[in-house]
Amino acid sequence: MTSMAPTRTEPDLSYLLDHTSHVLRTRMAAELGEIGLTARMHCVLVHALEEERTQAQLAEIGDMDKTTMVVTVDALEKAGLAERRPSATDRRARIIAVTEAGAEVARQSQLIVDGVHESALSSLPDDEREVLVRALGRLAAEHLATPVESPRPARRARQRT
Repeated sequence: MTSMAPTRTEPDLSYLLDHTSHVLRTRMAAELGEIGLTARMHCVLVHALEEERTQAQLAEIGDMDKTTMVVTVDALEKAGLAERRPSATDRRARIIAVTEAGAEVARQSQLIVDGVHESALSSLPDDEREVLVRALGRLAAEHLATPVESPRPARRARQRT
């Protein structure tokens, strides 16, 4: 009996991106877990240190829904790494302020994140690494920059941390 499967005419880009992204996230989770952080906690700390940002702004950057953001900030507060404060410019808004301890942990977690990325990229020859990063950057900024609305939406990708 012959196979009824259609012939693939292009590489399975979805699989390649999904699989490598999944493995990268598991490595990141394992290494950040060693210092008691999740990728979301890292994202909030780093982006809250860049400038005064509200919970809503940080949730948007990290592609977190309201409930996930609240749980993440609760965990950061419990660990003494961040705290909610009134905004200096909008008394109705609450910003996430990173504590001194949180800034130190963010420094450590950024080293971890950079190390995981460097490890993955260093497994490629220099010329392939540069081409991959440039090509993915172009896809993310151009052709694949905006998700398509669908009646059956796919799981949303996490934003850049």
